[in-house]
Amino acid sequence: MTACAIENNTAGAAGAAATAEPAPGPVEAVGPAEPEKPRAAGTSDEGSDPLRVEASGPDRGDAGAPGADAGRGGPAGSAEPRRPGASERSAGPGPGAAFAEAAVPPLPPVPPPPPFPPGPPGGAAAGEAPARVTPSVLTIAADHSYAARLTAADTGAADPAWFPERWTLDGPEPYAVPLPLDQPEEADSDVLPLSDGRVLIRRRVADRHAFSLLYPTGPGTGELPLGALECTDLTLLPPPPDGMSAYALVPGERSTGVWLVAGGTFGPEHVADVAGHCSGGAWLDREGRLLALDRQWPGGGPVKAVAVDLGRGGEVTPLLQIAPGSDDRLLLADADSGLLLIRSDAPGHDRLGWGVLGSFLPVRFPECLHPAGVSVTPVAVQPGQMLTPESCAVALRIDGPAGSWVGLWRPSGRRLHQVAAPEGWLCGAGFWSREGTLHLPYARPGAPCAVAVMEAPAEEARAPHTTGAQPSAAQVTPGVCRPVPLGQAPLAGSTAAG
Repeated sequence: MTACAIENNTAGAAGAAATAEPAPGPVEAVGPAEPEKPRAAGTSDEGSDPLRVEASGPDRGDAGAPGADAGRGGPAGSAEPRRPGASERSAGPGPGAAFAEAAVPPLPPVPPPPPFPPGPPGGAAAGEAPARVTPSVLTIAADHSYAARLTAADTGAADPAWFPERWTLDGPEPYAVPLPLDQPEEADSDVLPLSDGRVLIRRRVADRHAFSLLYPTGPGTGELPLGALECTDLTLLPPPPDGMSAYALVPGERSTGVWLVAGGTFGPEHVADVAGHCSGGAWLDREGRLLALDRQWPGGGPVKAVAVDLGRGGEVTPLLQIAPGSDDRLLLADADSGLLLIRSDAPGHDRLGWGVLGSFLPVRFPECLHPAGVSVTPVAVQPGQMLTPESCAVALRIDGPAGSWVGLWRPSGRRLHQVAAPEGWLCGAGFWSREGTLHLPYARPGAPCAVAVMEAPAEEARAPHTTGAQPSAAQVTPGVCRPVPLGQAPLAGSTAAG
């Protein structure tokens, strides 16, 4: 779908035509759950793995469905007494203090880190349960209104007692609302905030994954069970753009299922099956229809990013094919500008690069995004920059021997600005405003819920391109973009900027 190739004539690849996956019928789910939007039934590939779906009805009992375990208990199929929780309260200080750019202390000389190894398909190998001893840090809703995480209660016990916590970010001051239930949560549970203030929680119960919506109810916490999926492994996708639904990847033997686990009409709903083992996940449009996944075929081989059209039953189109044998992963995408942040080993080792969805220009791998001795991971892209992806401010997380700090960068510039992170930064969490203000959530003693803000660096003045090569992306007049296979993308000169 995007026209990209390696800069400096490193490699080329033959374009692959868009293909639709063959599909038998979807798995049936029965029982009303959350009356959100209706969803079209998906299709599945040949050889896809059947899953058992358990949906809970209004009486909080498991609804009878063909092939469902009617007698299995769990959070999605039983009503348990809940102890009163904490009322909605402010847990943060005043407005977050602004952070000015600060010099990062020089790093000691260290050898370059080894290449980033590809993660197991679907987040874990088929047949293995994910091993995680600490919860994920913080998940921010699509519209940046709320965030959610698991945090530990101060009980004095050796083993922490985890409970969900919702952050409100769209008010004059951030504040946290605890959402405890009668039992502590497991550390491997996942939480995902919705734009209406409810929090989706995924729990592993025996050999299934149960889903519920949590919300504050005055002195306690309310819970709405949504159903469960019986499978070995499951990974929640990033919040979709509509802010009111949630999707998950379920790896199988030869394909990966895409499931709507919140926002459907009858509990978890099967949407599509994608051939191969898929991981990652980034939304390419504002409608929540185009989903980018990193796919590897069951027999092995390189990892390639593909675009999955959920509105057409999971039709798959190649997205990144920089070189025939390279691992090309999509890390972050901005639906407004089309800016793509990519990690690929096509240049010879893993590098962070950028491209534009639908552009005729190649992927670029700036040297400033490859500092020695540290790893660089994109965190957030400035939204609202229509037709000007080169002007988008990008926040990055930099990890090195001295700890973690923040990087600020624009595709149009040639410099990576390195600034100190706020103490207690929830690393990997952050978002931009349309005006170019970066918000970094942090938690520390005395400030359990706070947000630091910093401004994007000013755009650098750029001299006109006079080398005789093709014009840079900043000088191209925006036109109608069409999907072009990567092998047909033009190769830019070696002096192309940034």
